Amino acid sequence: MAVPGFTLGAFVFLLHVSSVASYPNGKVTQSCHRMIPKHGHSPRPEPTHHMALSQTTFRPGDQIEVTLSGQPFKGFLVEARNAEDLDGPPVGSFMLIDHEVSQLLTCDDIQGSAVSHTSSSNKTEIKVYWKAPSSAPNHIRFLATVVKNYKIYWVKIPSQIISQPNVLPFTTPKATTAPSSTSPPISHSTKPFSASGCGNKKFCIRSPLNCDPEKQHACIFLSFTRDDQSVAVEMSGPSQGYLSFAFSHDRWMGDDDAYMCIREDQTVHIQPSHLTGRSHPVMDSSGSLEDMAWRLVDGIIQCSFRRNITLPGVKNRFDLNTSYYIFLADGVASDGRIYRHSQQPLITHEKHNVTDSPKDVGGSRSSLLLKVHGALMFVAWMSTVSIGVLIARFFRPVWAKAFFFGEAVWFQLHRMLMVTTSVLTCIAFVMPFIYRGGWSWHAGYHPYLGCVVMTLAVLQPLLAAFRPSFHDPRRQIFNWTHWSVGTAARIIAVAAMFLGMDLPGLTLPEPQKTYAMIGFVIWHIGTEIVLEIHAYRLSRKVEILDDDRIQILQSLTVSEVEGHTFKKMVLAVYVCGNMTFLIIFLSAISHL
Repeated sequence: MAVPGFTLGAFVFLLHVSSVASYPNGKVTQSCHRMIPKHGHSPRPEPTHHMALSQTTFRPGDQIEVTLSGQPFKGFLVEARNAEDLDGPPVGSFMLIDHEVSQLLTCDDIQGSAVSHTSSSNKTEIKVYWKAPSSAPNHIRFLATVVKNYKIYWVKIPSQIISQPNVLPFTTPKATTAPSSTSPPISHSTKPFSASGCGNKKFCIRSPLNCDPEKQHACIFLSFTRDDQSVAVEMSGPSQGYLSFAFSHDRWMGDDDAYMCIREDQTVHIQPSHLTGRSHPVMDSSGSLEDMAWRLVDGIIQCSFRRNITLPGVKNRFDLNTSYYIFLADGVASDGRIYRHSQQPLITHEKHNVTDSPKDVGGSRSSLLLKVHGALMFVAWMSTVSIGVLIARFFRPVWAKAFFFGEAVWFQLHRMLMVTTSVLTCIAFVMPFIYRGGWSWHAGYHPYLGCVVMTLAVLQPLLAAFRPSFHDPRRQIFNWTHWSVGTAARIIAVAAMFLGMDLPGLTLPEPQKTYAMIGFVIWHIGTEIVLEIHAYRLSRKVEILDDDRIQILQSLTVSEVEGHTFKKMVLAVYVCGNMTFLIIFLSAISHL
């Protein structure tokens, strides 16, 4: 089963990394100009860190030691700017003193023009050298952004000003050193959301279909109500961390317009963001949203806002008068930081224009191709192959004298079931490749095990086609090879199914899926043990006609007839139980 390509998948795809930020490795060139971490929180106003310089004047070519120190911090970014134009490009270049804690960055195409952290470990002091360029301005001020944790950071902490000798005194800079927050106000909502008007006055996406967030807490709900040149959005669902939705041009992650409602203590932050590839969403602090409100009750997050249909000049915000796939996701948030969604996001079946005629639609958490892939693999490796193995191993004497099209019934049943297994495996095998358009590099070991199973499933009937005659000396070698390949295929297939059930494209309910799969394995092994014990006990009862005759199950005795009846009863019970497990999985897949 393939997947992570799921765009949404992305939907807020954040691997659990340490709390320094989206970039614990310090590769923060995206923040070079404004020096603001893309965390979606406002910077703290009063810094608790300071910078010390080894000298107060400088000449071109001088090396000045810069020391940043204070309370323990995880991340930092240091630049030198023209003190008379703090919004200008960085000046000069840095040299490292300790490569373990600091690294050079290239900002504005100037190599080594900034310094940042190398890891999220705590530090209280860092030291670097700054080299003044030959074309240095008259006055230099160093600026530092310091990150304590994901939501606590200070931006553009200024140092003292250093000047070249014999220049005019420093004048007031053109820009302030610290940015002000542009986040619009958010109010607390007291009125619960309702599905009233869905498909009539507003465009709604609901899961389960036709649920009402006012009456059902488990209802995943998203609505859009057009009002002239703006759209009012309401989103509701159970979550202990965050809810989010995104507009996408396709069913894959990349360049998507996303909106997040992040719970922090007893409040909710509403944040527009942008998804760029399979990475953490880039938070947008621009004031593109209005009338923001939120509500928390019984583990349910509800948030609402209004935005204009078109936002000319606002980067990464899509026009809402176009059709898009719409994704809904939820996940864990801690200390204002979001983590990977807890389950595969809900994706609409087709593109929709939320400003067009109101509709009431649903979605799915899994592609139809992946559903069929999983269903066929479960049928093949939980049903047909298991029954075929039992028939070949224990039912030869039961149907030894019954023939069908010139072959023993047991052999025809075994061959039919095994060929069916191979055919279903081949059909299911190609579906993830069609879905992904190629190989999935993010599905762990599952696709690799799937390739092994596919190879063995094709090899097994080919080996059987060249089966030597019963009295051929090579028959024993064939028997062991046939058994070994089949057993290996079954074991690897079970392992692949365990791994496939955990993939985002076909995530079945926890922990039921694990219990059901373990139950099936125990059920099958238990049936084989029962039949083995029965065969052993029967051999003790059946009279051996002479010393040379060891095929004891060929004797037509009362015990043998009773034994055959018992085996048929066990097979019937096994098939019923097998179908029960299969129905459980197929039912779960159909509801994804």
